Amino acid sequence: VALSRRTHRGLPFAKMSDAELDAIRQRRMAELMAQQQMGGGGAGGMPQNPQQAAQQEEQKRAMEEQRQDMLRALMTPDARERLSRVALVKPEKAQGIENMLLGAARRGAIKDKVNEEGLIALLQQVSEQTEKKTKVSILRRRSALDDSDDDDDDDDW
Repeated sequence: VALSRRTHRGLPFAKMSDAELDAIRQRRMAELMAQQQMGGGGAGGMPQNPQQAAQQEEQKRAMEEQRQDMLRALMTPDARERLSRVALVKPEKAQGIENMLLGAARRGAIKDKVNEEGLIALLQQVSEQTEKKTKVSILRRRSALDDSDDDDDDDDW
């Protein structure tokens, strides 16, 4: 009987007892439960403590305010107004444009403020890239009782 060379924390799997495996599983389950309670993802994602919820909400608000300040510094008022109108119709597209602008600013690719014409060009570029090509294909399904059988066997009588 050949033993596996795989190990878990230095111990070969073949030599680990059921009790050790159960202990590892319980430890991992406890870690996952702790992460879920801390809001680290999971089914609910909501923290148990109302104070934690308020603190997270405050952090989100502060991050969004910082994001808007950065966008204000990057864009002219006309461009911001146009982007806000785009956000009313297509919020995901506006969010994507904002992310692109902020990323370009972090890389140092934006020298001057983005004006309305520059924003329009960026919107057109994104629209061309994300344009969905519609393909229509018609499939004809044959029913079991279809008279036009393609089998040329005339011995069905």
